[in-house]
Amino acid sequence: MSNPTASKRLFLVRHGETEWSLTGQHTSRTDLTLTAEGERRAALLAPVLAGHAFALVLTSPMTRALRTCELCGLLPSAERSEDLCEWNYGAYEGRTTADIRRTDPEWSVFHDGAPDGEVGDQVAQRARRIIDRALSVDGDAILFSHGHFLRVLAATWLELAPEDGERLALDTGTVSILGFERETRVIRLWNSRP
Repeated sequence: MSNPTASKRLFLVRHGETEWSLTGQHTSRTDLTLTAEGERRAALLAPVLAGHAFALVLTSPMTRALRTCELCGLLPSAERSEDLCEWNYGAYEGRTTADIRRTDPEWSVFHDGAPDGEVGDQVAQRARRIIDRALSVDGDAILFSHGHFLRVLAATWLELAPEDGERLALDTGTVSILGFERETRVIRLWNSRP
């Protein structure tokens, strides 16, 4: 028996570069704009996505994701979703991993979460809602979001634990595609830059 969702794809677009992504600062609720290079690279995604009919376009409400969506030409059809916001880093907002590890040498956002922020299971709950929404439409979906969130979403798609997202490096201004091989959820393309 065939699975009608087996041809469905989820396109994941990580927003373009920001000042904090350059410096490695954890950025969740701080609403940063793209750098000039971030704008340039995000615009390069437009021809890659042009001509593709998406049944669903969702974006994080953060400026960096909205602008990336706009530069790709999809903002007019996009719906904003709080579920696509970045992992909430709480007290670690704006800090780098190296800085955090001065006081907590073994810290990893994927394994430890953030004080006054989220843990992996909370991020995965949001990812599951987005996946369910994407699977409910007839056709492909595209999601404009953030690095750590999209890594957890991909792990969740693959039916792995949220912390397994740490194995999926994801650069700014890239497109990835999740899909199926027969009934099995797979990664079709990962961390691709035009």
